[in-house]
Amino acid sequence: MAETFTSRTLDVITGASESIHDLTRECAAFLHDVASGRDGLLNVFTPHATAGIALIETGSGSDDDLLAALRDLLPADDRWSHRHGTPGHGRDHVLPALVPPHATLPVVRGELALGTWQSVVLVDTNVDNPRRQVRLSFLG
Repeated sequence: MAETFTSRTLDVITGASESIHDLTRECAAFLHDVASGRDGLLNVFTPHATAGIALIETGSGSDDDLLAALRDLLPADDRWSHRHGTPGHGRDHVLPALVPPHATLPVVRGELALGTWQSVVLVDTNVDNPRRQVRLSFLG
């Protein structure tokens, strides 16, 4: 069977506070529409300099733990050279070095092949930008 490439852009409202937004359902719905039971790869990408994509367990406190760890590693204070926006905003520009803006995931028989407790999430510490985009791309 020939390879196919299909993509879709999601608009995500993250709000005015640090957030972890679960994208797993949107990823599954996209694959349901385009993968047709095929194997391939799902690429999840956010085209922002201050957000990232991660695989974590959600709903058990891990999402709050990740935000707390990022606050410890990247404090929102005046140490950053990048100084426009909310105080400490420079740390948001360092985030993608730790939580990259992309993930490529296996798709088996049209379904996302995640571990039992894994979810695909958008990590956004930038309180100055409440609207984000995420591109889902399937290569089958």
